[in-house]
Amino acid sequence: MNEVAQNMILLADDDGDDQLLVRDALAECDPAVGVRFVENGEELLDYLLHRGRFLDAAQNPVPDLILLDLNMPRQDGREALREIRAHPDLRRLPVVVFTTSNADTDVGQVYDLGANSFITKPAEFDRLVRTLGAVVQYWFGPVVLPETEVKSI
Repeated sequence: MNEVAQNMILLADDDGDDQLLVRDALAECDPAVGVRFVENGEELLDYLLHRGRFLDAAQNPVPDLILLDLNMPRQDGREALREIRAHPDLRRLPVVVFTTSNADTDVGQVYDLGANSFITKPAEFDRLVRTLGAVVQYWFGPVVLPETEVKSI
């Protein structure tokens, strides 16, 4: 029997290797957490608002948590975060910036834009597993998340 993921993370990251590493790390730290992927800010907003190839809301459920890379093509993470926080149906979604950057200017800017957390991606897989394990334990443990319903546009 297939287990249905109780919680779902949406990773916005254009690096296919990072997507695979995150998928594998999440499977190792908590196999019950589902993960979906988009490759840029435009796809992220399309997914969240069920537009384009993400039209079917049943196949593309609203995530419980977004992991957001900053540097992506077409629309970067900063602009996507700005749009998420400005949208009345999306603004409550928890967004954790998950990027290779550790620049103070990036940290300050994304918190000003409404990020819930800023995490620099670990380079080593075992640290990635520990980091994502802590993220999952925190966001899907003691944190009470609001229900989010995206209305059709």
